[in-house]
Amino acid sequence: MLMRTDPFHELDRLTSQVFGMNGTWSRPAAMPMDAYRAGDEFVVAFDLPGVTPDAIELNVERNVLTVKAERRPAHPGEGVEMQVAERPLGVFSRQLFLGDTLDTEHIDAGYEAGVLTLRIPIAEKAKPRKIAITGGSEPKQLNA
Repeated sequence: MLMRTDPFHELDRLTSQVFGMNGTWSRPAAMPMDAYRAGDEFVVAFDLPGVTPDAIELNVERNVLTVKAERRPAHPGEGVEMQVAERPLGVFSRQLFLGDTLDTEHIDAGYEAGVLTLRIPIAEKAKPRKIAITGGSEPKQLNA
């Protein structure tokens, strides 16, 4: 049997409830993420350990990317008495406002080892390009 000797456990639980660390659909908790540009794409990685792929919603509307995920309680089976339950459960959500320089029509989403990774291509119009300079004519003479 596992013994717990944390005198602050109830205070931590109360703090989590007050500050919304366990999210609900009406008030989801935030999820940690990393975002960076790698070449011609923008990459965003969200930590969602313990979330099944079917519990993740991903939507884009008017350049607003919304990620919602729900970590459901594990049901170990009948006759099992839970001794410690510290992993946060509930709904997690994050919204990102994407610039016009990203191609939201071609977002690639992958989920592996509890990390949701989105790859968003940089739009062609936003990529740097060289501009040719023409001129070649001789300077004109002004008549005085």
